[in-house]
Amino acid sequence: MVGGASALLTRRAAGFAALATLVGVYYGTHQFWFELPLWWDLTWLCVVLIPAVFGLVWFALPLWRTPLKQLLVLAVVCGVAAVVLQATGAGVVANFAKLAAMTFAAWCFLRFFEELSWVVLVAAIVPFVDSYSVWRGPTKTIVTEKPEVFSALSFTFPVPGQEGGAMLGLPDLLFFALFLGASARWRLRTGWTWVCLVAGLGGTMALATWLEVDGLPALPLLSVGFLLPNADLLWRAVRRQRDLSGQAPGSDPGRG
Repeated sequence: MVGGASALLTRRAAGFAALATLVGVYYGTHQFWFELPLWWDLTWLCVVLIPAVFGLVWFALPLWRTPLKQLLVLAVVCGVAAVVLQATGAGVVANFAKLAAMTFAAWCFLRFFEELSWVVLVAAIVPFVDSYSVWRGPTKTIVTEKPEVFSALSFTFPVPGQEGGAMLGLPDLLFFALFLGASARWRLRTGWTWVCLVAGLGGTMALATWLEVDGLPALPLLSVGFLLPNADLLWRAVRRQRDLSGQAPGSDPGRG
């Protein structure tokens, strides 16, 4: 049992290292690649780059079990590193420090969720909050009036042959890791959850391109990416919790 777990962690570490190398090479050389038409750029981002970047989170997923204090230290260290790297012009490396900081922060928050129903409630609420923020709230203000701030608080997915690329806000990174970590903690369909979360991000970018808008809220489709592949399991968990909470105090649910 221990040997099997150790072998799995070794394979994940090897996969993380190999994928990180490939992603790093692309980020370091993408501006020298051939240019593509708009929709082929989008296809590249949605089918190749976004899955590759969030594949790093998939390979790192066992770290959600790390003790809370250590996760908090990792989140703070990566956050400070992101600030320093961004300030010194090392934006490419800062990108991945941001990803790591948001991932570890999400797994810190995950420890405070006592029941799976809490995650379901968050997944039901945050799309509305995010939509308001993007269309009428602080995100809209930052994007339109202070784009440099939005750039600093975003993760960039560069397109081949160009300097710029698509950007994803840091809260989107956090909720991706939170939903994926929740699927692992409560033994949901973790693989399908990852696939649907990645598809949600790609779908958001495709919709924004098709509608010719500067940006769309990503959390609505991210929440769907968590809820949809686990719908039956979530429903059973919520019903079970409701039944337990409805029992009379002092009753033994194992009897009768």
